[in-house]
Amino acid sequence: MPFARRLSLLASTLLLTASSFAAVGPQAKTASGIVEGEPTTDGKIMAFKGIPYAAPPVGKLRWAAPAPVEPWTGIRSAHDFGYHCVQSAVYADMAFHDPGASEDCLTLNVWTPANAEPGKLPVMVWIYGGGFSGGSTSERRQDGQYLAHRNVVVVSMNYRLGIFGFFVHPEATAESPNHAAGNYGLLDQAAALAWVKQNIAAFGGDPSNITIFGESAGSMSVSSQMASPLSKDLFQKAIGESGSIMTSATFPIQTREQREKADTSFALTTYGTTKLSELRRISTEDILRPILASRPAPSFRPVVDGYFFPKSPVAIYAAGEQAHVPLLAGWNADEARGGVVGGYNRFTAEGFTAQVQREFPTRSAEFLKLYSANTPEEAVSSASDYAGDKFIAYSTWRWLEAHTATGTKPVYRYYFALDNPGDRYHTPAAGAFHSDDIEYVFGTLDSRPEAVWHAEDRKLSDQMQLYWTNFARTGDPNGSGLPKWPTYGPAQWQVMHLDANSSARPDQHRERYLFLDSEWAKPASAPANP
Repeated sequence: MPFARRLSLLASTLLLTASSFAAVGPQAKTASGIVEGEPTTDGKIMAFKGIPYAAPPVGKLRWAAPAPVEPWTGIRSAHDFGYHCVQSAVYADMAFHDPGASEDCLTLNVWTPANAEPGKLPVMVWIYGGGFSGGSTSERRQDGQYLAHRNVVVVSMNYRLGIFGFFVHPEATAESPNHAAGNYGLLDQAAALAWVKQNIAAFGGDPSNITIFGESAGSMSVSSQMASPLSKDLFQKAIGESGSIMTSATFPIQTREQREKADTSFALTTYGTTKLSELRRISTEDILRPILASRPAPSFRPVVDGYFFPKSPVAIYAAGEQAHVPLLAGWNADEARGGVVGGYNRFTAEGFTAQVQREFPTRSAEFLKLYSANTPEEAVSSASDYAGDKFIAYSTWRWLEAHTATGTKPVYRYYFALDNPGDRYHTPAAGAFHSDDIEYVFGTLDSRPEAVWHAEDRKLSDQMQLYWTNFARTGDPNGSGLPKWPTYGPAQWQVMHLDANSSARPDQHRERYLFLDSEWAKPASAPANP
């Protein structure tokens, strides 16, 4: 009996290796129809790209929850990435390899080992970063084929961004059966997770062993999916790299009502109308053009909408209502050092002290005990540390603390600290910069232009791939040949330092975050769009 026929009878799915049929690529049967992928260069991984997981969010579906995919007949090609979602910010180090930008962008990709049996392998679902305003699955640094060599199935999805993903309008709220608006990008992610749970067995993945992982806004998304009742049962483990949705000084989160007022005012000023039907008729280009021309550009981010987030994420975690799954999370040593080093002359000891006195007028002496600035060198180092903490490290710490306090599963914390070797976008002086970890996790170091990698980089990338995939497999990153990674919690605030000589060490900066928490863990409102 042919191999494909046996699997069809066994699992009511199709998973055909390239060797099964010389004339066609690998195929898989999803709930919407059959897709055909192609083997990667070495033939060991089968890649399926550009699979739709929701209907195109255009016309009346612009600023609406994702709708089901229209089924197709025949075999749909899944050889190429789909369009990336229309976006208002593309960062200098983002290089996309897809057909271009479109609102019709709700597609995902699957990389699976060629010898995968239906429903057996752990699944890792990646959520890209980009400040909820930029990003795409087609970046080479996020190519899932290399991580899939670790005997896991890797999935990545596009989701709506910027004004298309997070615009809040009272008419959209009124027409929603859930009386909610905004958070369309997060709802897209949840729809993709539901697709994975329903269909991933056909690609060799175990639908009962799904890990979500992401970096920056992707990490914020992971913490959001953990908090939402809509998606928290769609995965079993979570990994966050630099960022969380927890309220912070940098990324406060507003209510739906606040954003309805701000966003309709923005629409009237920018597009000359507040009517949702008229806004939906405006072309993609005309929606985007004034946003691209604005300096600073208006910000559209997640909102407490009463549906995806029934209440604030902070309150959800405090009540222990988040997904009770193992969590591995952390951040990089130099999340914001590049900006500080670029302005080195501004950060004298006196200048930094003056800045601290402005921000913490009654507690500046206490702050300076934690971020010392007795010399110009100390001032630059402390300014870098504080900038990174304020930008993203503190909110990640707060997520770890909240899940440690109210969760029931193990927590693991890391600190990525290997200095970057330099490339066309980053100098070695920037240290372990924000997003520096992505290529290490995906095994894609060679995708970074002009970087000259060393033996310690290759070693660390290998370790991180093993830690991440071990965690996806069992909920524990530890494994043979790896430095021991202890859990994080009150019994031992241990942090795994990921560097040239990775090892677990006691948290040496806990007092910093407790201080910042005492200042920042208060209700806050984000500034409205101009």
